[in-house]
Amino acid sequence: MTLDWKVLKSISQIDRFDASWASMEKIEGEHLKQLKSVATIQSVGASTRIEGSKLSDEAVEQLLNDIDISKIKDRDTQEVVGYFNVLDVISESYNDIEVQESSIKSLHNLLLKYSQKDEWHKGNYKQHTNAVQAVFPDGSKQIIFKTTEPGFPTEEAIQNLVLWYKQENEVHPLISCALFVYEFLSIHPFQDGNGRLSRLLTTLLLLKSGYKWIEYVSFEHEIENNKRKYYQVLRSCQAQRPNEDVSEWIDFFLDSLINIQAKLQQKLNATEIDLPLSVKEKRVLEFIEDNRGCKSGAISEALSLSKPTVKRILSELLKKELIIKHGKSAGTNYSIK
Repeated sequence: MTLDWKVLKSISQIDRFDASWASMEKIEGEHLKQLKSVATIQSVGASTRIEGSKLSDEAVEQLLNDIDISKIKDRDTQEVVGYFNVLDVISESYNDIEVQESSIKSLHNLLLKYSQKDEWHKGNYKQHTNAVQAVFPDGSKQIIFKTTEPGFPTEEAIQNLVLWYKQENEVHPLISCALFVYEFLSIHPFQDGNGRLSRLLTTLLLLKSGYKWIEYVSFEHEIENNKRKYYQVLRSCQAQRPNEDVSEWIDFFLDSLINIQAKLQQKLNATEIDLPLSVKEKRVLEFIEDNRGCKSGAISEALSLSKPTVKRILSELLKKELIIKHGKSAGTNYSIK
């Protein structure tokens, strides 16, 4: 990679935000639970849709609010529940998860736990060649790049990657994380689920490096919004393999983190105003920000608040000029000002 001023500026910007996170975490308190809940839904939905799932965030939320094992039958629901389970394990136990082969295999096994078609290979390295394909909204597919051959080449490549990551102590953690994820995708060690697992490993590595704010905003959602560029950058770097210049990937990775930091800051700014807001008011304001055009009934149901309480809070937020009211009667809906 090329170490230039853009990379150094990006790292500095990300770390400045990170340095202030501890104090922001104390101030926000309960509000962060709502942010984490929203981020989780977005992450699960986005990461599975990148691989071809059709479930919206609303459908994902409904599924995760009432997980019924007997209903996890189609591929989309299997992938959603599997992704959620791994994300939950990482969130709860990232300090205890070592970056090693056994952990990666275990997370892959959990990721595909409910996927019947993947029963034969989950938790084990690939047995057949697998090229990386992009799946676009219209159903079309495009080969992005070829991957490491199965068998010994894959085993050796993963062992070398893990060894490098453990021994590396000079490269900045953000660069180490970006390089680990890139190389993991290049190897594509499993028959299926590599893309999803790479994004979960991104969260794991960032958390282990101390970037705790990553749980409150969705990296996966950012990738989904820039899906074509994501694949384009991977393809551009991979075309030079081996000994490729991965500067373009590093820039994309750091820019993605900067973008989601900005979104998180916006969410926090919406509640860090001069006018005091209660916890419930913050939750309602956050929900409206993420669901433009929502109605009071949807707010009541999503946040488990009574309709009279929601109407009172909406009235207060309107008085404080934090939200805008649209329509009349049954068509009344709200958005952030």
